[in-house]
Amino acid sequence: MSTLQSSALARVKPSATIAVTAQARKLKAEGRDVIGLGAGEPDFDTPENIKAAAINAINRGETKYTDADGMPELKKAIVAKFQRENELTYDVSQIHVAPGGKPVIFNALVATLNPGDEVIVPAPYWVSYPDMVLLAGGEPVTVIGEEKDGFKLRPEVLEAAITPRTKWLILNSPSNPTGAAYTRAELEALAEVLRRHPQVWVLTDDMYEHLVYGDFEYTTIAQVAPDLYDRTLTVNGVSKAYAMTGWRIGYAGGPKALIDLMRKVASQTTSNPTSISQWAAVEALNGTQDFIPTRKAAFEIRRDLVVSMLNQATGITCATPEGAFYVYPSIAGLIGKATETGVVIDGDSTFAAELLNAEGVAVVQGEAFGLSPYFRISYATSESVLEAACERIQRFAASLK
Repeated sequence: MSTLQSSALARVKPSATIAVTAQARKLKAEGRDVIGLGAGEPDFDTPENIKAAAINAINRGETKYTDADGMPELKKAIVAKFQRENELTYDVSQIHVAPGGKPVIFNALVATLNPGDEVIVPAPYWVSYPDMVLLAGGEPVTVIGEEKDGFKLRPEVLEAAITPRTKWLILNSPSNPTGAAYTRAELEALAEVLRRHPQVWVLTDDMYEHLVYGDFEYTTIAQVAPDLYDRTLTVNGVSKAYAMTGWRIGYAGGPKALIDLMRKVASQTTSNPTSISQWAAVEALNGTQDFIPTRKAAFEIRRDLVVSMLNQATGITCATPEGAFYVYPSIAGLIGKATETGVVIDGDSTFAAELLNAEGVAVVQGEAFGLSPYFRISYATSESVLEAACERIQRFAASLK
């Protein structure tokens, strides 16, 4: 009897972040006192004007199919957003909308990758990038952004990774899982490398664009290097800045030839994103943005709290990220130590499992993001919850011998 699973699916792993969140929910349901810091989801509610726009759309009967890759009204709002915030000029024919950022990226990869095509994926990476490349038939090429370099890809590392088979470079700024964000100068340095390799396309995932802290100035690569515009797909969405994770709207701007291919994929897979969510996203992009600075300030306070408390934990060091709502602490100082029950901490997967078992704190192991020994915390929850979680992490780290 043949196996049910396809060879393509056999190449990939389930999402580690979704698995950690599900495990935390399961333990809570069993009555355990668990603090889940695995989900990349703001604890803020979707703003009232956006919810009202969705309700109004329902009452108007906006409940039918739309174009496969988004309705004209939303595409026009996205065009205006790119021009207003990123100095990028697109036509509506250059915009793709899908049920979340993940399908946008997947559609681009499926539309363009042939067997043997390589995609450069800087690590630490969002868990889905390499597996989406594999599902699309390509080969992920992992390159490391070292902590000493701010977890960012250095130009010479990029240069060394490019081969004649390289089709895409995936950039994520600010990053999930590290919160690292590329400065204008750092993007320009990467662009200088890419100019020497005209076969390489750039997929930039800008989902956390509005969540940068201090005096950091956000830019995206097609803005910094306009000569790369014709081979750059700029991906974004409403999930994070607008607290609309469950609404499932992602979008991208790029060359029309690429967008046409992505639409073809969408037409035979997901079809259109939910019509109601699209109308809500129109209001998100066109409506007031006043709440964004307030929420960003709250995230920055949480970041500073978590970084401070983790750096007080035995054997743990935590860099201060420029953006997003994650930290990526190192547990290098804990490797080789043992729990009170005799389990040796031989890596970040064991650390995460034993932390959940001993203290009821759910974090995601660094192994899932391609760089160990680290773990990821999402600080998209209240200060009181974060303080309690960090106290438990301090206690667990101190208990190791």
